[in-house]
Amino acid sequence: MISIENILKTSKTIAIIGLSDKQDRPSYQVAQYLLSQGFNIIPVNPTITTVYGLESYPSILAIPKAIKIDIVNIFRQPTEVIPIIKEVIMSGQKPVIWMQEGVGSPEAKTFAEKNGLEVVMDMCMMQEKIAVSIEYPIC
Repeated sequence: MISIENILKTSKTIAIIGLSDKQDRPSYQVAQYLLSQGFNIIPVNPTITTVYGLESYPSILAIPKAIKIDIVNIFRQPTEVIPIIKEVIMSGQKPVIWMQEGVGSPEAKTFAEKNGLEVVMDMCMMQEKIAVSIEYPIC
């Protein structure tokens, strides 16, 4: 069984698919929180060039192969998730696939798991990180 706590404590680099440069968007707010918690963020959005001063890539496949991705956090419509997972598979990486709250796709989950990827579905990474931090405070 997948351990959210373990994923969040051992992961360092998160590719955020659909990261917006608009401050009122959930993807922007979640990424901002994750940056504040020490995660490395890789923006993936073909419609922007930078966010937070970080280069945005048009797709997973455009991210340099030397960068190890621990989590692919998806802020897209459920119908767009399987093509994203196909890109992850083509990249040769084995990150956790994290479908944000409202992005649940049972078909995508099954597809990812059949291809050897762990999946978190329909959960907000920021809320889960806050819950883990509160339960196990650092001090």
